[in-house]
Amino acid sequence: MAVTSYSGAEQYNFDIVKKFAVMSLVWAVVGMFVGVYIASELAWPFLNFDSPYFSFGRFRPVHTTSVIFGFGGSALFATSYYVVQRTCQTRLISDGMASFTFWGWMAIIVLADISYVLGYTQAREYAEMEWPIDILIEVVWVTYLILFVGTIMRRKQPHIYVANWFYLAFILATALLHTFNNLAMPIDLFSMKSYSL
Repeated sequence: MAVTSYSGAEQYNFDIVKKFAVMSLVWAVVGMFVGVYIASELAWPFLNFDSPYFSFGRFRPVHTTSVIFGFGGSALFATSYYVVQRTCQTRLISDGMASFTFWGWMAIIVLADISYVLGYTQAREYAEMEWPIDILIEVVWVTYLILFVGTIMRRKQPHIYVANWFYLAFILATALLHTFNNLAMPIDLFSMKSYSL
């Protein structure tokens, strides 16, 4: 249900919240299905069909990425966008930026999952994504930071609720952690392969 102002314009952008919430559930189902499949491969090895594309080693990062980034990340986007709008009593500063974070985040997860199955990985637990996908994460994350901080700066509520401070700390800490944990040198600009620094 949309919340409208007296002028009849929609006051908050709940569409982006709904999109992230729905995709959070979709990624939870995908991630859990892949998890059950790879667990089944341990019990019945013939399920990998003697193909490297169905092997446990390639599907495990698909499982962890779908659950951590797909389910968890989408849930955090959804809740942060909901909370910042309600506690600041203002709409997100840009529907376009919000839409970019949604489509960019979904593209990151899909590209990462495809690259794992094809064998492209940095071989580091929970930081498997190769450098082009890492750069895309940084672009989406900076857009997310600008959107979140911009909405707080445009708030109608004089008080900044503590939840927004926690979300802001999470956004900044994740940006720093991802940046320094995923430093890599590509072997060339036209290759997915890179080596960790």
